[in-house]
Amino acid sequence: MFDNLFGNLKKQQEALQEKLAGIFVEAEAGDGAVKVTAGADLHIENISIDPSKLDLGDCEQLEDLLLVAVNRALEDAKKHAAAETNKLLGGMLPGGMDQFLKP
Repeated sequence: MFDNLFGNLKKQQEALQEKLAGIFVEAEAGDGAVKVTAGADLHIENISIDPSKLDLGDCEQLEDLLLVAVNRALEDAKKHAAAETNKLLGGMLPGGMDQFLKP
């Protein structure tokens, strides 16, 4: 009985991780000077910098914008991951218990 339950849970977890790896969010900082794309599995996919919107001699500005954009992208990715996880868990819980997963 439990082997079936845990085996199914493992398959669902693997499917969730695969799905999260295919969900991407983008965040920016400095009016688009820095853009970061992150996966909902919390990896950074891409960072792009628009040099026309930056003083390339100001490393501190670039570092600050990178931090802001990365943190925004990861925060948005976490929200997407939580929503997908809640969908999975909500379908596994007995009737009415999924209300405890809502923020």
